[in-house]
Amino acid sequence: MTIGEMENVEVFTAEGKGRGLKATKEFCAADIIFAERAYSAVVFDSLVNVVCHTCFKRQEKLHRCGQCKFAHYCDRTCQKDAWLNHKNECSAIKRYGKVPNENIRLAARIMWRVEREGSGLTEGCLVSVDDLQNHVEHFGEEEQKELRLDVDTFLQYWPPQSQQFSMQYISHIFGVINCNGFTLSDQRGLQAVGVGVFPNLALVNHDCWPNCTVIFNNGKIELRALGKISEGEELTVSYIDFLNISEERKKQLKRQYYFDCTCEHCQKGLKDDLFLGVKDDPKPSQEVVKEMIQFSKDTLEKIDKARSEGLYHEVVKLCRECLQKQEPVFADTNIYTLRLLSIVSEVLSYLQAFEEASHYARRMVDGYMKLYHPNNAQLGMAIMRAGLTNWHAGNIEVGHGMICKAYAILLVTHGPSHPITKDLETFDPQWMSAMRMQTEMELRMFRQNEFMYHKMREAALNNQPMQVMAEPSNEPAPALFHKKQ
Repeated sequence: MTIGEMENVEVFTAEGKGRGLKATKEFCAADIIFAERAYSAVVFDSLVNVVCHTCFKRQEKLHRCGQCKFAHYCDRTCQKDAWLNHKNECSAIKRYGKVPNENIRLAARIMWRVEREGSGLTEGCLVSVDDLQNHVEHFGEEEQKELRLDVDTFLQYWPPQSQQFSMQYISHIFGVINCNGFTLSDQRGLQAVGVGVFPNLALVNHDCWPNCTVIFNNGKIELRALGKISEGEELTVSYIDFLNISEERKKQLKRQYYFDCTCEHCQKGLKDDLFLGVKDDPKPSQEVVKEMIQFSKDTLEKIDKARSEGLYHEVVKLCRECLQKQEPVFADTNIYTLRLLSIVSEVLSYLQAFEEASHYARRMVDGYMKLYHPNNAQLGMAIMRAGLTNWHAGNIEVGHGMICKAYAILLVTHGPSHPITKDLETFDPQWMSAMRMQTEMELRMFRQNEFMYHKMREAALNNQPMQVMAEPSNEPAPALFHKKQ
């Protein structure tokens, strides 16, 4: 955080929530309130060979550290930039004889930085790592067991010549990682690739209907305003996806972040009626609704199993059958319907059944737009994918409208410099500017001569197979904060 950005915010005591950050001036939608580089960060264990350990970009060919053979980098520049943070790690891995898990690697990197710079405030930080919440006292039995294992492994990994920290301090750092770890995404924002600690961001409290969003862009996080924020107003972000009933969101927040959410949407149960929406005419009985909820939950479990086994045609079959049974019971804003619409539109797009996928995608977007904040990042991404699916299906006017709508949202949530905004990339590289110009050109052609347009488009598709999505994954979209589910 620069000196100028530090003047944008002020630490204060938020009633019932402890410390928080408030704005010291007025902000408008899309304004960057502050940007922050990670105090320390690491690549996930599963991606250490395909993601650069400095800039966190996915690359096909990476240079490997010649000493430890573990760290990977885009090029010599990234390797040189990493040396300050990797130097101790490099020798520790060689001495230990193997690579510890991501939590231990991150804890060690934090403590090597504390060793270098001291534990007080570092430049650009409003709070020190020592003063961040760790919530160790709230850990359950399983979390305590995992903590003890991590501490034991850390002590074996930590070099004897490095500064020796107390068991209490080591536990504190692991607690900080557990409740303040922020997910780092790849350069497109589509896959979670690592975890880092950002002290200033850790001061921003949760709200299910927040006034800010956070994105990872070009090696740093950006806290961006979603709308007008008044001077003195508390800055908030959502730690979890909004798309659930308030009771379930509160349970998730209590389980993962150890607090009771008192935001307006949770206190008043706002939008819960839509999340559990049923048809009005005729209105189904409570017993029918209860049975349909259970049937939907059972089907979603079967779908998860089929997806994990790569049985995508089975996934589609299960979705179709369940959606058909839901039709006379659930409204299109019902969370069980929306979950199915999201899955089936994604899988059908991957299978290049674009026409059917586009139908489900439009229904999904219609539901999302009644539920999400108008400038929600996940809403923008969903509309973008639905727009590309419709474009591939030949629904040019609908697709063009969705792409423009998504672009407007992503300009607020991601900003014009973010690769996802510039590329409008979904699951297959599509240059954003080219895509927007192409859809505008095709829209003009479509309006001028619809018959000729379809003839030309059919010929083009036959000569060049297109794929709008990568292979579907059971992994959810990257969440803001890195937590065990």
